Amino acid sequence: MRGSSGSHGISRRGLLEAGVGAAAAIGIAGCGISEPDKKGGSGSGKGGDASGNPSTPAPTQDDAKPIGDGSTADTGKQPHQPDAPVPLEPGQAPPQFVIFSWDGAGEVGNGLFPRFLELAKNHDAAMTFFLSGIYLLPESKKSLYRPPNNRVGASDIGYLTDDHIKDTLKYVRQAWLEGHEIGTHFNGHFCGGSGSVGNWTPAQWQSEIDQAMKFVTEWKTNSGWTDLDPLPFDYRKELIGGRTPCLLGQDNLLPTAKRLGWRYDASSPGGRQTWPDKRQGIWDLPLQAVPFPGHSFEVLSMDYNILANQSKNTTKGVPSRYPGWRKQATEAYLAGFKRAYESNRAPFYIGNHFEQWNGGIYMDAVEEALKGMAGKKDVRLVSFKQFVDWLDVQDPKILAKLRTLEVGQSPTGGWNNFLRAA
Repeated sequence: MRGSSGSHGISRRGLLEAGVGAAAAIGIAGCGISEPDKKGGSGSGKGGDASGNPSTPAPTQDDAKPIGDGSTADTGKQPHQPDAPVPLEPGQAPPQFVIFSWDGAGEVGNGLFPRFLELAKNHDAAMTFFLSGIYLLPESKKSLYRPPNNRVGASDIGYLTDDHIKDTLKYVRQAWLEGHEIGTHFNGHFCGGSGSVGNWTPAQWQSEIDQAMKFVTEWKTNSGWTDLDPLPFDYRKELIGGRTPCLLGQDNLLPTAKRLGWRYDASSPGGRQTWPDKRQGIWDLPLQAVPFPGHSFEVLSMDYNILANQSKNTTKGVPSRYPGWRKQATEAYLAGFKRAYESNRAPFYIGNHFEQWNGGIYMDAVEEALKGMAGKKDVRLVSFKQFVDWLDVQDPKILAKLRTLEVGQSPTGGWNNFLRAA
C-alpha cells in the first residue's frame, strides 16, 4: 500500500513470506513504518550518553563544515560515544551486548522516533537506525529513484509527506548527536516478484546504495529546503552497515558491501544466539531465533515476525487479545536476553519498525524489554557500530573460543577457566 503519508501495511503475501509457526524463526522481516497515528510518545530525547561516560560535547552549527550542497556536514567526532574498546583480559567474562535497531527510521507523526530516543537517553542506551533513503526524497521528485528491476519511482513503502520528511530529518539529526548510529535500509523495500531485492546482482545493489546515499546527502537540492540545518555527519564515512528489506539478498549484497568498506551486515534471517563470525570479510549479525512463550518453536527477534505468529495476516487483530500478545512479545525478548546473559553471553539483536500494529503492543513490548535489560551487571546497550568496534579489537583466538559455545551453553569451569585456555 502506497501513499504520501508513508503508510505501509502488511500484505498477505508478506506474511506468508515471513512464515508462521516454526518457519517464523527463519522468516522474513517486515515492512517500513506504519500508518500515521497520533498515539505515540512525545519524549524530547535531549542529550544523554550511550555509555554513561563523559564524552565529547555536542557540536554546534558553528562547528559544521558543509559537504556538497549542505545537506550534510562534517561536525567532527560523534558525541556520546563510549571509551575506546579494549581487549578482554585473560579469563574475563565478555559483556552482554544488546543491540536495538529500527528499520526505515521515518517519523510520520506517531511520535515513535522521539519516544525511543527518550527511552534510550533515560537508560544509557545507543541504538542503530537503518534509514530508508527515500524517506528523505519528496514524492514530487520520485522520478529520481530508479530501482533495479522495477519501474521508475516505484516503491513498496510509501513516500513521506513533506512535513514528515522534515520531522525525519529532525530526529535523524538528534539521534546522531545523541550517540546513535545511522545505517541504511536502502530504498524501495521490494520483497516479492521479479523485482525483489532477493534477485538483485551486486551491481544492482551498488546502484541502490548509490541512490540511497544521494537521497540522504542531497535532500536540500531535491526539496529546496535550504533554510534547514544539515545532518551533522558525513554519511559516506558514517555508513558502515545495513539491513536489507525482508532479510533478502545478502549473498549478492556482501561483495558490494565489502568493496564499499562496510564492516557489518544485519540481513541474515534465523540466526542462532551464538557469537558472530564474518562472511566475505564482513561481520554477519543476524536477527535471532528466541524462545516463544507458549509454543514449542522459536520466533525471530523482530516485531514483524512475532506479529506473524499472533494475528497472522492482519496488523489489526482481535483487540481483546492485545494484552496477551503484548505480554508474550515482551517475554520472548526477555527470554532471549536471559538465555544469553546467563550462559554464553552471545550478543542479542532485536529488530523493530516504527509501527502501531495491533494497537502498538510491539512498541510497548520493546520498551518493557529494554527496561528489563538496562542497568544489569555487564550489560551494554549499544549500536551495531559500537559492537563491531569492540569485536575488532578482540583477540581472534578469544572470539573463536566464544564461538564454540552453543545456544544456552555456559562456559565449562566458569569464564575464568574457559577464556584463560583460549
